[in-house]
Amino acid sequence: MAHVAFTPHLSRYFPDLRAADVEADTVAGLVAELERAHPGLASYLVDERGRLRQHVNVFVDGHAVRDRERLLDALGRGSQVYVVQALSGG
Repeated sequence: MAHVAFTPHLSRYFPDLRAADVEADTVAGLVAELERAHPGLASYLVDERGRLRQHVNVFVDGHAVRDRERLLDALGRGSQVYVVQALSGG
């Protein structure tokens, strides 16, 4: 089971969203489970093809997700996952 935490700005759109333990083997599985718990969250995280959106970063155990297209990065028992908004501007 992985532990997932979110950037605070997501609470604007998903007021009930909290850090939680999620049963998933891959980042794709994690997104599917999060969508079940928080309908609409997946469309914020991934596009219509299931690819991680450009403005979203996901870190697993301190490392950025490598497979941004299929989200097949593995999650281990006790993995720490962080979902954050990418910052840009100038």
